[in-house]
Amino acid sequence: MIPEMSEVTGIIATKMPPKRYIIVNADDFGYYDCVSRGILRAANSGVVTATGVFANSPFLGTHLEWLDQHSALDVGVHLNLTDRSPVTLDLQTRLQQWNGMFPGKFVMAGLILTGRLPVDVITRELRAQIEHCIASGMKLCFLNSHEHIHMLPPVFRITQDLATYYDIPHVRYALPDSISSLSPGALIRDMALKILGISNKRSLRFPLLPFLGMSASGKLNLAYLRHTFSGLPPGVYELMCHPGTCDSNDDTSSEHRHYHNWKGEFDTLESDGFRDLCRQQNISLIGYRHTRIVSGRVEAVIEKQ
Repeated sequence: MIPEMSEVTGIIATKMPPKRYIIVNADDFGYYDCVSRGILRAANSGVVTATGVFANSPFLGTHLEWLDQHSALDVGVHLNLTDRSPVTLDLQTRLQQWNGMFPGKFVMAGLILTGRLPVDVITRELRAQIEHCIASGMKLCFLNSHEHIHMLPPVFRITQDLATYYDIPHVRYALPDSISSLSPGALIRDMALKILGISNKRSLRFPLLPFLGMSASGKLNLAYLRHTFSGLPPGVYELMCHPGTCDSNDDTSSEHRHYHNWKGEFDTLESDGFRDLCRQQNISLIGYRHTRIVSGRVEAVIEKQ
């Protein structure tokens, strides 16, 4: 906030930053028990307003029973082509070399981009994931994907087609932040997403919702949020996060624990520091349900109660 002298009273007043609205969207609902529980606890506190569901989660039935008790939380599908097993038998069969499991993002990207996995096979898999969620009674607000695999141009086109068919109003447009991590993996990821973003913009059919959180992906913290929130122009934004209540006693893979600081992100979002930051920066946390699309732009229409 910027101190400013009042000409009438001579008292130093505080000039509020312009109004901004942020959809706090937690990825990976269904990943592990401790992830889903953390997301729902953060939703109860009002600091998480949306979550993307893993349709191929082996825990999905139980986790959706938990989700049913949180009607104020917006939901979408966290499309998955890189982790665990496909939903469709066809794709499982085509991945027999990897025991019917997704072989990871780099191998999957290669299979898709070279045509070894045809477009119709990927379409059927993603359609099945969406329909699985719809059959569970979800009202879907958005599509995004695990490890941003939907940003591959062939998958991005499929994702937009499916969003149009199922009347899902938002598709995540995952781009890197202006803040750049110096780690080699982050630099490669950011460069790849910048190239994919340029390619996909030519075929973009959905409103572009400015995207935050990439450079702190898996390790969101207050220092990043302070830097990012300061100076944001007025508008509506999506903040990606990965909260959870996971600790070393939970049954999570060592690879996933290395990438994710689930408990750290949960503590950040639940902290007084985060709430104070939002107040200081004149930021309201809203859901997709509190927006509308006007002339190709996403606008906030009501405050979250």
